[in-house]
Amino acid sequence: MGINEILHLTLGIIFFVVFIYAAIISIYEKESRAALLFLASAMLFSIPNFILWIEIDNFGLTISTIIILVQLIPIVLLLLPIRVKNDKNHNTPLSRIDERDIMFSRSNLEPGSQNFLDYYKLRPEHKKPDDQFRLKPGLLSPESSKYHLATFSAADANFNVVGTLKQLVTGPIADKQQKTDRYKTTEFIKRWGKEIGASDIGITALKDYHKYTVIGRGKDYGKEVDLDHKYAIAIIIEKNEDHVSSSPQGPVIMESSDKYLRTGTVAVQIAEFIRNLGYDARAHIDGSYQVVCPLVARDAGLGEIGRMGLLMTKKYGPRVRISTVTTNMPLHTNTAKPDNSIINFCEHCKKCATNCPASAVPNGAMEDHNGTTRWKINSDACFYFWNISGTDCGICMKVCPYSHPNNALHTAIKWGISNNKLFSKIALHLDDLFYGKKPKTKKIPEWMDII
Repeated sequence: MGINEILHLTLGIIFFVVFIYAAIISIYEKESRAALLFLASAMLFSIPNFILWIEIDNFGLTISTIIILVQLIPIVLLLLPIRVKNDKNHNTPLSRIDERDIMFSRSNLEPGSQNFLDYYKLRPEHKKPDDQFRLKPGLLSPESSKYHLATFSAADANFNVVGTLKQLVTGPIADKQQKTDRYKTTEFIKRWGKEIGASDIGITALKDYHKYTVIGRGKDYGKEVDLDHKYAIAIIIEKNEDHVSSSPQGPVIMESSDKYLRTGTVAVQIAEFIRNLGYDARAHIDGSYQVVCPLVARDAGLGEIGRMGLLMTKKYGPRVRISTVTTNMPLHTNTAKPDNSIINFCEHCKKCATNCPASAVPNGAMEDHNGTTRWKINSDACFYFWNISGTDCGICMKVCPYSHPNNALHTAIKWGISNNKLFSKIALHLDDLFYGKKPKTKKIPEWMDII
């Protein structure tokens, strides 16, 4: 058997195995379009190679060699480490955020209350858009367009339990401060944190821009943030891809609320552990934040802030929830290097912007906002849609190519994106081909229907 015959046989087997595996994965993921296209690709790329392997004498070595090169050269080019240069620094905010300005804080204001009157006197520009979303049914409302009894009730239960955790974000500190090795303690926190539910944990020095200026929710509303901790522990938990794929229906808010609860529980446990060692620590969980969790997580090396304004992780994409623990206990920090492959992909992708029902995600290039070059979503438009649907939407998260399930197929593609900028551009077009530019919303599973 000559070298050309060996190459045809080898290429045929590789193409067949890879595409059949991808088709099986797609069937498991309930992606029928992708499964059919992967099956077609298996036939298209493997059968010609098997024919040439058997009938090479009838085609001649010249034609055989040309066909082999046509297949091998693109493969080699796509596997070469041609990375996007890391010549950009993280966009460091030049100013801090007042938590009272975020939509969640504004939605909690009781019309006619003193806080309500004071806020809109301070920020009159927000009064008109806020009056508009207040006319809509609201999150988890039975009158909302996506109301679903079981998932909405489950989400409400999750949020209520999160509310009980708020009293545990701080607590008494042990009288005796234990001397610990910062490296061993850091390793313990990371490994134990994963054992109790975290998908990943990173640690960074707490920076001034991580902190809100003024508290916008809860009993301390209106108080200045006074947080003198030195370190921040970022905790992320993966959201179930099946539930996210049903966005903007009920399962997405059931899943979001559940992961707020899970990541909040891990943060409260870690903060309590640190206080038991004699060091001050505070958990920052849903409804009780003093820090901007996505910025902390980015600087802790867990991802980048993408076009949709969410943390983009390599492993799970934006399909995560985040909590934080701040402390003065000595810890070993991660060295976070900007991952320009993610930012570069977001620059070209725009799938979240194309699919956003509220047109809240910017479609253009990054722009300067208060001295920081970034994408800034229209939070008013986004939250307005939430109050119509009754859920936290999640369509941008659902359609993101980085949100595909964390299996060998998608992990290999994400590796290719980070390894080769040409691969990155091709991967985007292939994602549109196999999954559609506007991916379909998956049905709510039958087990969630209780009436």
